[in-house]
Parts: sequence; structure tokens; C-alpha cells
Amino acid sequence: MTWSNHIFVDQLRDRPSQRSFSLGVLRGEGIGPDIMEASLQVLSVLESIGQNRFEVTFGGPIGKESESQCSRPLSNEVVKFCDELFSRQGAILCGPAGGRFVYDLRKRFDLFCKLSPIKVADELINSGHIKPRYLKDVDILLVRENVAGIYQGKWNETFTQREGKRAEQEISYTEMEVRRIIEVAARIAACRKGRMAVTIKDAGMPSVSKLWQDCAIEIAQKYGVKHSFFNVDYMAYQLVQSPREFDVIVASNLFGDVLADLGGVLLGSRGLTYSGNFSGNGASVYQTNHGACYDLVGKNRANPVGQILSLAMLLRESFGLVRESCLIENAVMDVWRQGWRTVDLEEEGCNVRGTKEMGDLIAHNVIELSKAAVE
Repeated sequence: MTWSNHIFVDQLRDRPSQRSFSLGVLRGEGIGPDIMEASLQVLSVLESIGQNRFEVTFGGPIGKESESQCSRPLSNEVVKFCDELFSRQGAILCGPAGGRFVYDLRKRFDLFCKLSPIKVADELINSGHIKPRYLKDVDILLVRENVAGIYQGKWNETFTQREGKRAEQEISYTEMEVRRIIEVAARIAACRKGRMAVTIKDAGMPSVSKLWQDCAIEIAQKYGVKHSFFNVDYMAYQLVQSPREFDVIVASNLFGDVLADLGGVLLGSRGLTYSGNFSGNGASVYQTNHGACYDLVGKNRANPVGQILSLAMLLRESFGLVRESCLIENAVMDVWRQGWRTVDLEEEGCNVRGTKEMGDLIAHNVIELSKAAVE
């Protein structure tokens, strides 16, 4: 299933005759360059065994590295780079970065919708901290509003002798912002199991929650999907307690951020989390949901799979290369099936390998599975 068709509603995304694609890369910082190298190795192998060609170009520093050079986590150079890629119907594969980079990038290009798959792999069902019987068949799509809410609200700090420091942060949502993200969630839910869970906090944030509730009731009826409302604290509890009860979850910027990380517990590791960020006009950026992990730099311990799966998502959602996307995903699953793990997924009887070695194994499996498919 291609989810982006429910976002790019006015864009022509099916390009069956196209064999050349523009792909921009922002390597990121911390472990970013290492996990990106593993992902690009997989892309290179995919290109060598197929008929598709990928024009890969690289953007400049992002995050804290960019701040140290030009005082901004998102530089004018990177903005121009993204603009040029999007003008060619390209997509961007982005490594992790610190500071406000992701928030500024999403706001600048109106990447209002973030899709985070939380689909538990049978091969890893014994690797995590939750009993396997609760994880079987978990397949959730988290739809997050990405450019409004508290992360994009105004903030201020004042000081008085009596109270000391006072920090303020504004949260607001317009009906347009809420409606367009719930529309995406409802359209996708209608093509899945027809269930949409809406995350709110009705007593703590009454006016914002009522806006989300009013919009959700109307839109769910429009698309014929069942809807339910969960306060965010109870949603967090149920996501771990009964994850199979959920199909599509839609949440605000803050709530969606927290729930996506919690989804990493279901997957077995935060290193497996990834997402696509989409605007309504075809722009898209794919990334991991974890940070730059500066403490792992140079240790060859980072899990590259989240970044590799974000590449697979890019190929499917932006370029329509479903077969190639599935080939990468199947290669990852086959590596796990053979007992290979990074240290974050270590379990009894497995073989632990580092970042580079895991990338090598997945790239090799892409070749082997491709050969098997034509025999």
C-alpha cells in the first residue's frame, strides 16, 4: 500500500516509465554519516542489479554542526538544496541531527504530515522487553501533525526578583491544520482496517482537544471509518498493554513525537524507528526517529536498519518503486532470520555485528534475493 497517494492528492505520483530518480542526501551528524553510508551501500547494490538509476546529490551540514558554522541549524545552503531537489520531483534521505533542525525544516517546507510505521517483525519478536504473545501481528501507522502545536509555538523567558525565571511556551492549532492531518489519517484508515484512534487530552487541554474531536467526528463519518478518542496518557498505556487493538493513530505534534518513541519499544529498539515527512505538494523527507546518538560515534555499534528502512519507504512512497522497496525490507528480515543482530537487539544464540557489517549483510541479501526472484 502506498500511503503518500492519500497525501499528494493533487500530484501525479505514478511514473511507471521513469527509470531515473533524483535523491538528495543530508548525512546528518553523530552516527548519521555511518548509518547513511550503510543505506547508500544498499541503494548502490539495488541500482547495480536493476534498471533504475539514482542521481544522488549531497547537501551541507545540518543541526548543531550547521549552527557552529552559520548560527542556524537549517542553513540557507541546505534550504536551496532542498528546493532544487523538490523542483525536480526528488526526495530527500536525511540523517539525524540535533538542535531545532527538524522543526525548522518541516516548517520551512510545510511537511505537515509525518508517517511512522510500527510493524513488529516476527524475526525480532523475542528480542524486545515485551512478551512475544502481545506483539504478534502488531501493525500500526502513526500519523503525526508535524508543523504546528507546541513545538512551533512562541516561547519566552522573563525574570522577576520575586518569582525568578518564568518560561512560557504557546500552543495553538487552527481548524485547517487539524482537519488536513485527520483527513490523511482517515483516508489511510479506510484502506486498512477502518479504525482511527485520535489522541487528545480533554481535561488538560480542553479547547485544543475539542477542536480535534469535532474535526475527527465529521471526517471519520465522511470516510466511513470507526473513530475513538484516547487521552494521551491512556494511549501510551494501551499502546504497550494492547498494541494489537490499534490500526491508525493520529496525534498532535507533541503527542505523536512521544508515541513514536514508545513504538520503538514494540519494535524492539529505537534504532528501528523511521518515518516519512510529507507536504501536500509532493515534497518529502525520510529519516530515522532516533537522534544523533553522539555517545556511539566511532564505536561501530549503531543500528543502521531504521535509516535503511527509511530508504525503502522513500523508494515506495516518492518514486513508486514498490518491488525495490519490498526487496530491501525482505533483505532486512532475512538477515534477522539468519540470526544476525546489532547490539541493541542482542538475544541468546544470535550473532552480533556492527554498523558497517550489518549494512554489508543487508546489501548482500538484496543481491541474493534478487537472484532468487529471477531463477
